[in-house]
Amino acid sequence: MSEKATRAAYGEALAELGAVNSKVVALDADLAHATMTVTFKNAFPDRHFNAGIAEANMTGMAAGMAAMGLIPFCSTFAMFGAGRAYEQVRNSIAYPRLNVKLAMTHAGVSVGEDGGSHQCVEDLALMRAIPGMTVICPADASETRRAVFAAAEMDGPVYLRLARLASPVFEEEQPFEIGRANVLREGADVAVFATGLMVSESLAAAKLLEERGVSAAVINVHTIKPIDAQRVTEYAQKCGRVVTVEEHSVIGGLGDAVAEVLMGKVSCAFKKIGVQDRFGQSGKAKEVLREYGLTAPQIAESIREVL
Repeated sequence: MSEKATRAAYGEALAELGAVNSKVVALDADLAHATMTVTFKNAFPDRHFNAGIAEANMTGMAAGMAAMGLIPFCSTFAMFGAGRAYEQVRNSIAYPRLNVKLAMTHAGVSVGEDGGSHQCVEDLALMRAIPGMTVICPADASETRRAVFAAAEMDGPVYLRLARLASPVFEEEQPFEIGRANVLREGADVAVFATGLMVSESLAAAKLLEERGVSAAVINVHTIKPIDAQRVTEYAQKCGRVVTVEEHSVIGGLGDAVAEVLMGKVSCAFKKIGVQDRFGQSGKAKEVLREYGLTAPQIAESIREVL
């Protein structure tokens, strides 16, 4: 299975989108080579804008461009785009419901050596809390491309969470519809709802569990908001046990989104796997993921505790 970072797929998809939609523009905060918007810049230099290390200004610029009928894609590291510029995202983009797409890279602890100051584990929680914000976290490069095109087609603010680390590209392409989760593996003993890089890890964990006689369904929740409440409810009822897996804090992310759907409606065992109220830390990406219990063998062990 080949590997590709979702940030790399984003850069390619944005350039592809720009070729068929002249309203698409890209903004970056002096990180075009890291966020991969440099691919768009090389193809459309007159439609790429570097705001410098001024993320709040960048989001304000994007708001103005959207008000003029353009479709701006704003990019920087998640820590700075969702964190530092939060007030501008909330008040300048979401409050007037402007058509800005926030494609933020280097999310989660898999950023690796940049350390805890750059490893944003709160961005899904921050963006979920903003009224009217659509929140998407693609599982692989192929899904990232479809998410970029889908984001451009819908009207309104969108947050796209993208990763630095190269991750497996699924051999079988899944349909992509905003707000509609995809069942990647059927199972009867436990329903595993995963997002982003944790989808491939959860699938690998399900194979390990199968060797021990455990049948785990794996559902790719690429859209955190609006979440696919129907599918979440269906598989929680079917399996009676629910586990959520995310490379994000267990506070306010996918786990809480799933719990909100099920609360008071479905009685089931429930466990959230993710970053446990901790900051990230510096290290090789895969070693950091292991430190936070986010590798396939560790996920499989955590799921067994629910059975």
